[in-house]
Amino acid sequence: MATLKDVAALANVDVSTVSRALNNTSYVHPETKARIMAAVKELSYHPNVLARGLRQGRLNTIAVIIPKISFSIFGEVISGVEEEARRKGFATIIVNTNNDKQIEKESLNRLRNGFVDGMIIAGTGANNRIIRDISVGMPVIQVIRVFDRNISSVVVDYVDIGYRSVAHLVEQGCRRIGLINGAKEISPYADRYKGYKKAIREFDLPEITVERESKLRGMKYGYDCAVKLLDENMELDAILAATDAQGMGVIRALKDNGLRTPEDVKVVSMTGHRVGDMLETSLTSMELPGIEIGENAADMLIRAIEAGGEKKPGVQHLSFRANMAVRESTGGMTETEM
Repeated sequence: MATLKDVAALANVDVSTVSRALNNTSYVHPETKARIMAAVKELSYHPNVLARGLRQGRLNTIAVIIPKISFSIFGEVISGVEEEARRKGFATIIVNTNNDKQIEKESLNRLRNGFVDGMIIAGTGANNRIIRDISVGMPVIQVIRVFDRNISSVVVDYVDIGYRSVAHLVEQGCRRIGLINGAKEISPYADRYKGYKKAIREFDLPEITVERESKLRGMKYGYDCAVKLLDENMELDAILAATDAQGMGVIRALKDNGLRTPEDVKVVSMTGHRVGDMLETSLTSMELPGIEIGENAADMLIRAIEAGGEKKPGVQHLSFRANMAVRESTGGMTETEM
């Protein structure tokens, strides 16, 4: 295996010059740097990242811990994190917990003991004490979900999402609007419910909600909840789903029960994903800027890492506003910001 000395010998420079060129710690003449890079390529030299990181006091690696990747906003968040981290010379470790508190706990305990400089997390809410403890020793940023206001976060205004979703359906003539949500212990679900409740009170509508026991609240959960709503509310004319996955389940349940979307029952997803535009009946949704959320979370985290302990920045909370994409499931096909 080639060493730093081998690269220096081939490029006819000192080892210190090779080190400065590879680490960008000080100026190296462009011609000299080109010669060094050619030697690196010829010898297939790979620097010992772990040893270099230990010398520098960091490993230029961050972890992203999320509850679900497929058909969720978290896939876009990860893309944003990775893109921003790569731009700044950081690698990314991704942990998918499947919203399982035990998997999350085990992952947190492994990661806190080395190999990462900081964490971005959308937690289950069950391991807040561990996360709080980790945040004392390394930077931690919460995304999408917030459980501790003493830890920085990048989120969306979910109360606004709940309110505007109901307002859109009221504009379409709906009066009996059912809500399929998630566990209210998790902040986005709790806040969407607050927005929903605020709107139905303002528009003098009945509150129609449903909840079933389930760890993963995706397509099947949306399907089962929609069936229950239909069974218990004969005059139901609209359904709000917490996520696109739930919304897909709702549309399928309506079809299986002989109902048309949007003619009989209109459907809105309150956490939009690009997949909503590709469905047989395209899904009206509140589009979250997932990539932008990921980029900002990574930037915030890396700035905290590079600042070091003594210059650690204060707690920051960044909130975005969702855009409504009006599609076939509520009778439209144009994207607008309400």
